[in-house]
Order: sequence, then C-alpha cells, then structure tokens
Amino acid sequence: MSHEVMEQAKPLSWHPVTHSSALSPVPSGSRDAVLKFYFGPMDCGKSTLALQMNYNHRRQGRRGLLLTKHDRSGGPKITSRIGLGLEAIEVDDGLDLVRLVTAYDRIDYLICDEACFYSVEQIEQLADLVDEHGVDVFAFGLASDFRSVMFPAAQRLFELADEVSRLQVEVLCWCGRPGQLNARVVGGALVRAGERVVIGDTDASPVRYQVLCRRHHRSGELGEGTGDPSPE
Repeated sequence: MSHEVMEQAKPLSWHPVTHSSALSPVPSGSRDAVLKFYFGPMDCGKSTLALQMNYNHRRQGRRGLLLTKHDRSGGPKITSRIGLGLEAIEVDDGLDLVRLVTAYDRIDYLICDEACFYSVEQIEQLADLVDEHGVDVFAFGLASDFRSVMFPAAQRLFELADEVSRLQVEVLCWCGRPGQLNARVVGGALVRAGERVVIGDTDASPVRYQVLCRRHHRSGELGEGTGDPSPE
C-alpha cells in the first residue's frame, strides 16, 4: 500500500456530529433564548404539548413557570382533554410578566398556555424576557376567535415569534375535511355575534364550540343532527 493511500486511510481526527434528542442536557448559556408560538384549533393537542414540553425541560434540571388564562377547568391550571393537568399561574390583565419572572432567583423557561387571551402588552413582555433576560418562552393558543377573526395577542405572537408552528395533530370537521376554525354553538345553532371570550368546551353544553372547515364555518352548517345553519 502506497504512503498516499495509507494517509487517506488514517482514522478521522474529528468527531462526527451527533444529534441531540428532546431529553438531551442543554448546557447553560449555550444559545440565545427563543420565543416560539404553537397554534391550532380546539382539540389539536396544544395543552398536551405544553405539558409534555414542561416535562422535558424539567427532566434536564431547567427551572420554569407554567402560565395560563381561561383554562377550560375554570381554575389556574393547564389541563388536557386526555386527562393530564398541572397547577399554573393565572395571567390576569394586570399581571406584569417581566416583574413576575424576575422576582425568582432563576427561571430558564416559560410555558404559556392559552396565550391568545393575554394582552398585547403581555406579549411584548414575553419578548422582553427572551431578549433581555434569556428566558425561553413557549406559547400555545388559538389563532382566531369564533368569528374567524385573529386574536390581538395571537397576531402579535405571529409578528414577534422566532418560530411559529401549526400543530400537526389533525382535527376534522364533520364532513371529513381538516378543521381550521372554532365555531360557537348556542342552542344548536352557530352564532356570529357576542362576547369575544366565552369559556366553553367541545362537549354537549348549551354553549359549546365545534371545529369546522372553512367552508362549513362560512355556511354555518354543523352537520346532520348537530344543528341548523345560522342566519346571517
């Protein structure tokens, strides 16, 4: 074997790149903090993902806070329809998120469920926590209300977030098309007027929500046996 071939056959002196998993340790100060927004209609698993993400970060010794507003449980919790849940801090309109977080000795991340209901000022505060205090912020929420109009806080998250992700858990309209929009149903009929925020779920309550495709949200059709098209 020639000297040149032997040189080429020597073991590599550098280490191959390895990909870390969701449970790999994250060295302190190894990267810039991020603001991420995960959105989708009701039933797509936003709160489930929020709780899973909190578990992953805590497993690696990171310290975080869970925040929520108007959870379906009616209390200061993050709850999932599959039965998971944790206590959380309720974000009322006057809560200063920067002051809240900086009162702790160390906070590495925030899990912000139902972030669509926060104020625009509080979304700005989340961005300040990322940029000025190195806190990772993971926000979860709806993009639009029952009229298919974007929530102001969600719009600001779209504008400011480093990453925006539509959740991939597919929710179907009654017709089989992908569900995109949340309809408010009162007395078996879709309604297009009323208070912007009314807490409800996708069960059989008198005031409930139903996920529809764009076509049937626009037409007001709820499917056979679920109600009549709403009047204009």
